[in-house]
Amino acid sequence: MNQSTNRFLDLVSKRNAGEPEFLQAVTEVAESLIPYIASQPRYKNSKILERIAEPERVVIFRVAWLDDKGEVQVNRGFRVQMNSAIGPYKGGLRFHPTVTLSVLKFLAFEQVFKNSLTGLPMGGGKGGSDFDPKGKSENEIMKFCQSFMTELYRHVGDDVDIPAGDIGVGKREIGYLFGQYKRITGTFNGVLTGKAFEWGGSLIRPEATGYGLVYFVEEMLKDREETLVGKKVLISGSGNVAQFAAEKCINHGAKVLTMSDSEGFIYDPLGIDLEKLEFIKELKNERRGRIKAYADHFGCEYHAGEKPWKIKCDIALPNATQNELALADAEMLINNGCYCVAEGANMPCTPEAVAAFNNARVLYAPGKAANAGGVAVSGLEMSQNSLRYSWGREKVDHKLKAIMTDIHHICVKYGKDEQGHINYEKGANVGGFVKVAEAMLSQGVV
Repeated sequence: MNQSTNRFLDLVSKRNAGEPEFLQAVTEVAESLIPYIASQPRYKNSKILERIAEPERVVIFRVAWLDDKGEVQVNRGFRVQMNSAIGPYKGGLRFHPTVTLSVLKFLAFEQVFKNSLTGLPMGGGKGGSDFDPKGKSENEIMKFCQSFMTELYRHVGDDVDIPAGDIGVGKREIGYLFGQYKRITGTFNGVLTGKAFEWGGSLIRPEATGYGLVYFVEEMLKDREETLVGKKVLISGSGNVAQFAAEKCINHGAKVLTMSDSEGFIYDPLGIDLEKLEFIKELKNERRGRIKAYADHFGCEYHAGEKPWKIKCDIALPNATQNELALADAEMLINNGCYCVAEGANMPCTPEAVAAFNNARVLYAPGKAANAGGVAVSGLEMSQNSLRYSWGREKVDHKLKAIMTDIHHICVKYGKDEQGHINYEKGANVGGFVKVAEAMLSQGVV
């Protein structure tokens, strides 16, 4: 790193001590951006990246609620409103015991660049709580969501901040949150995305992140005059993104070999077909079971306590959680012939793993580009809400694919070097930055 980068990171580290996830995200972006910023005279003395790395507003609040035993429970709620230069804050809500201010600031920071890349007028934000929906009754989840929204409602609005779902916040939780917002304000508007289709949601929204991920991979392969047909694919995770990424891979002729959860992974050398995938969807979405049940049912390998990166493949799609793929995993993938890695989760690859992929000239796509399909269709849901109209499945899917193709073009524009190699990490960072930076400069010192 050069001296300018070191000075910037020293400043950010002092301001955000004890926030490792946020500092990791800022470091990764700074390494790409500061050399670019130095080459652009119009950014001189603007401290533009320092401003982008500082949230416009952070709200932290108490969430008290009654459980089924009549006992008071207390959780902490957050909303990080990172940047509104190109539109109202947009980003998900995460309910999980690992939620901290550092995690949400990292996600909000990434969201600024991701939303910019979509081309839609959306700023970046993120929020959530350390509440864990697992093991809670429907009544307890409803009570928590109502208490959470009773505070959050005063900080959001369809022209201010439009939250969506994330880990632990699906259609059920969005319904309870929306119901409480409507109950308090007496208004029916698009203040949340990820709604059920029957009351303002968009078709393709549940599938969007997984589908968009695969559309992006297809664009990467197209540059090599290749397709997904016959490619061996490793997928981590077994939730929403993993399920629909697997579905799209299968539909496009790839062979999906693995899926996982927090307890281990399954390896099916015959490939997970659509019928087997339906079993996984029912297992995870309805029964809330563990992925081991797939191995028991179909008689394939189950690796307890491990991740799938030791299996030979062409393409790896880390879709579980941040920092799930470390340097040793990256080296195994490279040695086993993997030549394309695209992030379905947010920051699932450690900095050391990313460096190994880039050094080995592996096609590596960061999450802010590759998994932008979810927020893209959230933006399309906002458009449909404004029109008081719903588009058909085919139209939304077509728009999603077009957005992912445009994001790929942006990454190529800013990430291609003189030898023709595309550094997608640099391309996504610079491409996402430019639109936000230009908006901020146009609006004065903001």
